[in-house]
Amino acid sequence: MKKVLAVALGALLLSGCTVRVADMTVASTKNYNLNSAKFVKGQRVIGEDKVPVVLFPLGIPNVKTAMDRAIEKNRCAVALSDVVVSQLNHAFFFGTLGYRIEGTEIIDRSQPGCENAD
Repeated sequence: MKKVLAVALGALLLSGCTVRVADMTVASTKNYNLNSAKFVKGQRVIGEDKVPVVLFPLGIPNVKTAMDRAIEKNRCAVALSDVVVSQLNHAFFFGTLGYRIEGTEIIDRSQPGCENAD
């Protein structure tokens, strides 16, 4: 009985879930020229903003920070397309909370130094 209780408690402490919050066609936290004719699709990228939990959260995760981290993986990217926003809840007493942004880079080749960007 003690082993079953220990396994159940361990599973509870290690459990967590990820909840899909939003799906967006195009999203950005950057200012860019919508009339540019030099947009190309890049790679699929992921950005996260997480905070640790030790009995209570030690900070506040931010969707904008997660979006910025995803976009800034390529200096020529100005936005993301086919975006999925997920909330991460991987904590009971200990763990992490946060947000994950996943999307395809939109690269603006009209920016300086980005003429040959992929």
